[in-house]
Amino acid sequence: MPQTVPFSENLLDSHLLVDVRTPLEYAEDHIPGAINVPLLTNDERVEVGTLYKQQGPHMARIRGLELTAARFPAMVAEIAANAASRPILVYCWRGGLRSRTVAEILDLTGYHAVQLTGGHKAFRQHVVEYFDPLTTPAPLVVLHGMTGIGKTTFLELLKKRGHTVIDLEGIACHRGSAFGALGQTQAHLTQKSFETALWQEFRAAAPGKPIIVEGESRRIGKLFLPGNLYDVMRDSIKVWCDASMETRVSRLTSEYGKPEYRDEMAEALDRIKKKLGGDNHRDLMGHLERWEMKPFMQGLMDRYYDRNYYRTREWVEDFTLSLEDFTAAADELEQQLKSRIPTP
Repeated sequence: MPQTVPFSENLLDSHLLVDVRTPLEYAEDHIPGAINVPLLTNDERVEVGTLYKQQGPHMARIRGLELTAARFPAMVAEIAANAASRPILVYCWRGGLRSRTVAEILDLTGYHAVQLTGGHKAFRQHVVEYFDPLTTPAPLVVLHGMTGIGKTTFLELLKKRGHTVIDLEGIACHRGSAFGALGQTQAHLTQKSFETALWQEFRAAAPGKPIIVEGESRRIGKLFLPGNLYDVMRDSIKVWCDASMETRVSRLTSEYGKPEYRDEMAEALDRIKKKLGGDNHRDLMGHLERWEMKPFMQGLMDRYYDRNYYRTREWVEDFTLSLEDFTAAADELEQQLKSRIPTP
């Protein structure tokens, strides 16, 4: 019988991880790096589960064998090809029959395979506990500022210059504002997969080297920052970034002012109609319909963003940074961090 092992982060680097759950379960969330070799299809899992409830485990297992026995050779061949002589770790939802079956077949055919104790459920518990409470591997530096100043572009530059950057909005596939879903989709993301991706980013961060993130609320689109990450960000080094209104209008127009976004922009504008008020909504919708992007963006900031975002701050920034020139801002940030964070 194959050995069972508890989850540890070392397994991600030493074993081929094989998720034998259904494609739907795998899509919802999975251990980073795991391949999906499902024992049952989505529909077959429903069928077997229904049989289990109606007629008990004996009949459900017989039906499960009927559905899966013919595919065992192909599953073993696929897993072996991906293993490339590495040891194999097999998991299902909670370390039950599905993963044990596949691990035993691999063991019988001469491959070194172990079963994950507690399955994906145990991994999820590990991720949840990582974020509550969160102890970051390095100090956090949080960039705050009004909409349109170019924080995302600035983060990309910092990453190219070798800084550790965790792009929360990029991982969430949402820019975190009323118009943040333009050109993005969170349809494939779940709260679980978002948390797993963040866990992986923090896990990969170099110890002692500052981690730079963009300031966010507790929610990004439909997703929520896990555990006490929001509180850790609030208590970290805070940088207030600014830029002129002219620069903000130009950057927003460049980012959002694309004809293919027109319908989504109209829908987003309708969603904030109550906050805007009828007159402001009609005025902005007129600019949008005539494709007058600069007055549209200027109006959005004057009448919505600057009235609703950062109206009050329960914290004081550690220093201010102008993002008029990204390169100059990166130089300034590096100097500030050198004086504030000891070199390990």
